[in-house]
Amino acid sequence: MCCYDFVLEIGLSLLVILTTAFILFGIKYDLWTILTAPEVDIESENHGGTLVAQVLKSHGVSHIFTLIGGHISPILIAAEKLGIKVIDTRHEVTCVFAADAFSRLSGKMGVAAVTAGPGVTNTITALKNAQMAETPLLLLGGAAATLLKGRGALQDIDQISLVKSICKYHKSVTSLRQIVPVLREAMKEAVSNTPGPVFVELPLNVLYPYKVVMQEMQIKENPKGFVQNITSMFLKTYLRYQFAGAFDEQDTSPLPVSYPKASDNDINKCMELIAKSERPLILLGSQAMIPPTLSTSLKESLEHLNIPCFLGGMSRGLLGHKGNLHMRQKRREALKEADLVILAGTVCDFRLSYGRVLSSKSKIISVNRDAQQLKKNSGVFWNPDIAIQGSAPEFLIKLASKYSWGSAQNSWISKLRERDEATERQNEEKIVQSDSKYLDPIYLINQLEEVLPDNTILVADGGDFVATASYILRPRGPLKWLDPGAFGTLGVGAGFALGAKACNPDSNVVILYGDGSCGYSIVEYDTFARHKLPIAAIVGNDACWTQIAREQVPRFKSDVACNLSYTDYHKVVEPFGAKGFLLSGENKSTIKDTIKTALQLTEKGQSVLINVLIGKTNFRDGSISV
Repeated sequence: MCCYDFVLEIGLSLLVILTTAFILFGIKYDLWTILTAPEVDIESENHGGTLVAQVLKSHGVSHIFTLIGGHISPILIAAEKLGIKVIDTRHEVTCVFAADAFSRLSGKMGVAAVTAGPGVTNTITALKNAQMAETPLLLLGGAAATLLKGRGALQDIDQISLVKSICKYHKSVTSLRQIVPVLREAMKEAVSNTPGPVFVELPLNVLYPYKVVMQEMQIKENPKGFVQNITSMFLKTYLRYQFAGAFDEQDTSPLPVSYPKASDNDINKCMELIAKSERPLILLGSQAMIPPTLSTSLKESLEHLNIPCFLGGMSRGLLGHKGNLHMRQKRREALKEADLVILAGTVCDFRLSYGRVLSSKSKIISVNRDAQQLKKNSGVFWNPDIAIQGSAPEFLIKLASKYSWGSAQNSWISKLRERDEATERQNEEKIVQSDSKYLDPIYLINQLEEVLPDNTILVADGGDFVATASYILRPRGPLKWLDPGAFGTLGVGAGFALGAKACNPDSNVVILYGDGSCGYSIVEYDTFARHKLPIAAIVGNDACWTQIAREQVPRFKSDVACNLSYTDYHKVVEPFGAKGFLLSGENKSTIKDTIKTALQLTEKGQSVLINVLIGKTNFRDGSISV
């Protein structure tokens, strides 16, 4: 065999070996990129974290919520250098809740970054909550080095499989040059069509500098023996592939976003139905508050339409503190009487008894960005007369530009308003005045309603106490109410408050805690103090998981696992630099003054917690927890 043939055979053999090795290690690669890649500057301090930060900055990201871990350090360091505020929490679930709230209230992309393994698994509940709330959110997850996946590396787990059913986009980056295009695509997907959370996995080998990765791969400079030579050649080629073209100039700007919209024909059909209606209703869901629609434009359009509205989720407060069209009480009765119902981003799930509360005699217009949510449970308990896959707020704004239901038919609005006010008077009459040590929760909430300033953002995190408050407390305006949502997620309190305060530093942010839910996140008072984001919290402390007990005790004659203690939560927060207050029936005359003092302290930079010992009531008897 001639020398040329021998060299060619050896070369082809090596190519086969390298190709086989790449396949065995599960690497997707572009062979031409490897063969034509320029030499990499081994001493360069450039790293993948810089690319991540550049994309985030180009997309207007101003905050990253995180819990530190070695897998993601380069991201956080680079973000801080570019002026992106890094806020670290005491639990990963909190940082995703915070990113969720930040996204909802600011209209910007909420971003969280967590370390590999337990860091990612701790976020699953918050991710699902964001999915059901249709919140655009980017989760960056660290990961074991690509070549070490499935080989026993620290904190290694198949993270993509975990998030597949929750995140509308999920991708594991396998080389540095993929970082920019993958992140741009992910952030586009987060806000397109039906918004939701997206996940990008960034292994160690695409985040750290070349020299660090080379050291961790333990590539031998002078290997001995055929196997070691082949292994060394493979690792060097693989590493070259990782960094090839990584720092070439790339476009990091946002990609175009698309979502469905109602057509003029859809609008005209709806106008015809409304014109024939004598008792129309609008049910507005959280989807109505999804950007880019401005809440002021939507509010003006609803007032022009002059159709009474029930507001749910994030839309609460849209029509102002005491808007005339906003109905709060006896929704079930109103739905049975209505001859037309517009479901604007509202879904026929358990909250509408899967559609059973809708009258079979009513005409139904359903508008939703999501095709599945648009007709959920239709054909079983209800059917839409018009179903429009499109943006609910844009539909209402467009409808109002062409039509108004008119002021001549206000007997329907007057009837609902009178019923609303009568129910609220009845609720006030349920206040129990006694000398008990424990405060009546209805009395407490009425006192709170009277004293809360207009710039307050309310964060609801609890069961029975918060559900009671929702009948009485009125959000102070649009985007000033955050609650667990359709997933029924307890533990959102500190994270939602953190995100709300980060994007609204001049607002009073007040958490309404049940004593059960308080236990999930009270440690985040440390986070509030470290990042100078003062929060106020009011704990309805009845020493019980009361929402469960209301059903369990009468049905099964047992309170097992329902009872808690009248814990001194006001003392728990003090080591974190917060001020604690205790309220009970013994000092109920000081409720308003205590709340005012607490808010004054937050304005001066100190977080507070008011621990209120409350008693049991029959206000919500008959409510169930499933």
